[in-house]
Amino acid sequence: MIPAAVRMYLLTIRDGLQTRHIGPYASPKQAADDLDRLLQLCSDRARWQIHVLESPEQLAASLTAVDQGRRHGEMQAA
Repeated sequence: MIPAAVRMYLLTIRDGLQTRHIGPYASPKQAADDLDRLLQLCSDRARWQIHVLESPEQLAASLTAVDQGRRHGEMQAA
């Protein structure tokens, strides 16, 4: 389990039919620095994203908050 105060980041590069997941990184800057090096090995059409990794508890809490917000909106619309 990742403590709430610790964030980790994952770099995803899609190049044609290949998808690579690289990391984890301690900061988005570290991922971006590595991205500069890795993109030299990819085609010009490669796409990339930097994702924050969430613990299962963090994900469950955020999904619960979204669900409660939706229900609140539905109740106001009724």
